[in-house]
Amino acid sequence: MRALELSDLPWPDLGAVGGWWNRRFDPEVDLVGADRAPVANRIHFAGSIKWLNGPFDDRDLADLRRAANEVPGLDPAVAGLVVVSLSGADITGDVALSWGPDDVVGAWRQ
Repeated sequence: MRALELSDLPWPDLGAVGGWWNRRFDPEVDLVGADRAPVANRIHFAGSIKWLNGPFDDRDLADLRRAANEVPGLDPAVAGLVVVSLSGADITGDVALSWGPDDVVGAWRQ
């Protein structure tokens, strides 16, 4: 939400960011952006945070796509995918937003 206040994100009516998981905790989606909380009318994105020594790769992106499809109310034809990674991203697929550590820290410095 701090980034929402200080950054130019591609979702102007974004009102809430949280995570989502089912009762089995499989899958777990680190980031879900919606128009409002606690009950959203529209899901804008689903995202993954990988704070590891290796880059976010195509296998991670495939996992995110599968998990995002299970988020109630998320329309994969409209919602974007978000990647936050310590070591960057090495992916061939499109994502709506990709942040590294400088972006995360920068949101708090503004």
